[in-house]
Amino acid sequence: MKLRVSRTVGVIAKWIAALAVVPLIVVAPGAAANAPTCSPATGLGRAVALDVRYAQAAGTSFAWADVGAGRPLLLLNGTGSPMAEWDPALLAGLAQDDHRVVVFDYPGLGLSGPAPSRITFSAIADWTADLISVLGLGTPDVLGWSMGGFVAQQLAIRHPDSVGRLVLAGTNAGGPSAVLGPTWVQQADSNSDGSMQSYLITNYPRTNCAQRAGREFVRRLTTAVNSDRYPKESTPARTYNAMVEAEDPWLESSANVRALTDISVPTLVITGNKDVITPPANSRIIARAIRGARLILLPRSGHSFLFQKPALVARTVLDFLGAAS
Repeated sequence: MKLRVSRTVGVIAKWIAALAVVPLIVVAPGAAANAPTCSPATGLGRAVALDVRYAQAAGTSFAWADVGAGRPLLLLNGTGSPMAEWDPALLAGLAQDDHRVVVFDYPGLGLSGPAPSRITFSAIADWTADLISVLGLGTPDVLGWSMGGFVAQQLAIRHPDSVGRLVLAGTNAGGPSAVLGPTWVQQADSNSDGSMQSYLITNYPRTNCAQRAGREFVRRLTTAVNSDRYPKESTPARTYNAMVEAEDPWLESSANVRALTDISVPTLVITGNKDVITPPANSRIIARAIRGARLILLPRSGHSFLFQKPALVARTVLDFLGAAS
């Protein structure tokens, strides 16, 4: 198939450079149901800085960084997205309650070395398991968003001792049951040279509030890079295209979705109820398959709901991690 489903914010690096030069279905957890519908995140995460370090794992070099201290929470980003595309407001929110948030560049991306072999989501999961071991993270909690959710599922299936608690955000399980977004969304989302406008209308609901939140997210990244708190990174076309190409086997095979029943760690499945890139039906499929999984649909939220509502998402995730301890 030629239409893709999981490109996320890999092209943001280009925009920054330019500017520089079913178990339980919950609409919203706790106080989230009464949260303001358009609360700006401006100013959040200003103190977050990524002090990049390097580790040799899986036969290559991994660039990585951490924020906070305590129990490790490993984040797995989307297609073509280096660690410098994690929202500083989200990282600041997650690095609370004694959590150490760990981010890294996939091999072939950003400041990491080349991919050790052909890029598949099972291969990335294997490389990630080796990195977890080398960094001495033990059994970290793992959050995977979009394509990172593919990797997180494979990590929990292939390396169950490498995952403590699991958060699957805005992702799908692959196979013929996976639900794709509308054709126009797939076409826009598959374009590595996509415009800011394309990113905003595919990743956020078409409301003034949501569109403003998307622009604020990009400004936060721009500020972090321009102030040297985040590294200046790039997304090589070769790696980006390889990640996109890996989606065809994911969507054609039912192996992953069948293996979801093997996942036994506490799992939160969370997505925006207005996600047009990876529609919420996919999260329902995952939550039904994983025993005891909790499903949360965030209202008025799109595919980039983590960056649209970073403070709310961080608190929701931390509440889950605390309850699942």
